[in-house]
Order: sequence, then structure tokens, then C-alpha cells
Amino acid sequence: MFTVTYAQLNAWLTAFLWPFVRVLALVATAPAFSEKSVPVRVKVAIAAFVTLIVAPTLGPLPQVTVFSATGIWIIVNQFLIGVALGFTMQIVFAAIQATGEIIGFGMGLGFATFFDPHASGSSAVVSKYMNTIAMLAFIALDGHLQMLTALLGTFQTAPVAANILGAGGWRMLAGWGATVFSAGLLLSLPVVAALLIANLSLGILNRAAPQIGVFQIGFPLTILVGMLLVQLMAPNMIPFFARLFDSGIDEMGRVALGFR
Repeated sequence: MFTVTYAQLNAWLTAFLWPFVRVLALVATAPAFSEKSVPVRVKVAIAAFVTLIVAPTLGPLPQVTVFSATGIWIIVNQFLIGVALGFTMQIVFAAIQATGEIIGFGMGLGFATFFDPHASGSSAVVSKYMNTIAMLAFIALDGHLQMLTALLGTFQTAPVAANILGAGGWRMLAGWGATVFSAGLLLSLPVVAALLIANLSLGILNRAAPQIGVFQIGFPLTILVGMLLVQLMAPNMIPFFARLFDSGIDEMGRVALGFR
């Protein structure tokens, strides 16, 4: 007769549950996986499938009961680590969206917004356009697979335990946010500079020939210049996005190492 002891059941449960919490937290917060268009059942299925693959490769886990105080604290640790890793990649896309916001305001399209289900609010048209290009590039470059690979690597740098979650990881995450937003500002700089030159030219034209009616031609002209420059930037945006994605993947490993 087949029998299972409580110790065996607890060992099987801990071997699956603790890695599953970390993987599911990343899937619920990381780009591509966290989109509201992806059903919750699909997210859970992806996390369970990845966990089934990675669980046998993990080292020895803490010998504690799952629902004890220590076991609950380990679950909280894994959840926070997964959220931090997913948020590390979300910052990259937030910087790209900020680039679209800056360009849109410079073009005079700051008022052109629509409801974004993912953000649960209004998003600028140019910002959504930049985010769509970045998401397509992320998937085409296998960024989602590299992100999962980096997550699996964190089980070696930050193994499942109750004595991790140091403050160093959160400091690295905060510093990473500042670095990536500066990169997003750098990406928008060519368009902003060109729009500034166009506005200065219109101002000079208005002083030289007021009868032309600069206010009538200024708005469509800035939109035309902005859209033209965004299209000219498109071939160079993909390599820039690829560098940002690679930096985000590397930062995931550093953030996990800071939690030790």
C-alpha cells in the first residue's frame, strides 16, 4: 500500500511552493506577462510550468513546515524578491513611456490621451506608441525568455531562505530607476532639441512677419516635425531598446545579489 508521511508531503510542498511564489510574483509584475490581456489562469500556468522545471535543480531547502512562522516568512521573502525583479524590468518600460510623454508635450499632443487598461488611466498617444514599439522589440529579441533565465539564476545568488531580503537590493533598485530615467530623457533629447529649434524659428518668424499667422501654422508644424523625427529615430530606437533590455536583465541579477 502506498503511504505518504507528513514529512514527505511537507518536503514536496515546500519544494514547489516557495519557488512558485517567486516565479508567480515576477510573472504578475514583469513586462509582457503582466499585461491585463493575459488571463490570470495563463499567468498561473506559466509560473507553475517554470517552477516544475526549476524546482528539481534547486539545492537543499530549509527544513521547516510550510505554514509555520518561518515558512510564512520565507513565502513573503520570495514574493518580495519576485516583485522587485519584475519591477526592475518595468522601470525600463516606464522610462520609455516617459520618453513618449516628453516628446508628446513638446509636439503639443499632451492633451491627446486615451484610456489605457494596463495603466488603469489615461495615457498619451505618443507614450503608448513608444511602449508598443518597445514591447514588440522586447518579444522579438526574446527578452521575456532572457528575463525568465535571469529569474532562474537568482535562485543561485539568492537561494530560498528565511535570512535574506537585505536592504542592498532595494537601494540598487532605486538607483537603477534614476539611471534608466536618465536614459529615457537622453532618448527624447533629439526630438526635444529639434522642436525647440522649430519653436524658436516660429517665434522669429512671428516677429519678422506677424501677418503670416504663426499661431495657425505653428501647431500643425510642430506635430509634423515631431512625427517626422520619431519616424527617423525608429531604426535607431531598436538598438537603444536592446541595450536597455540587456541592462535590465543584468540589473535583475545585481538586485537579487543585493538581497543576500
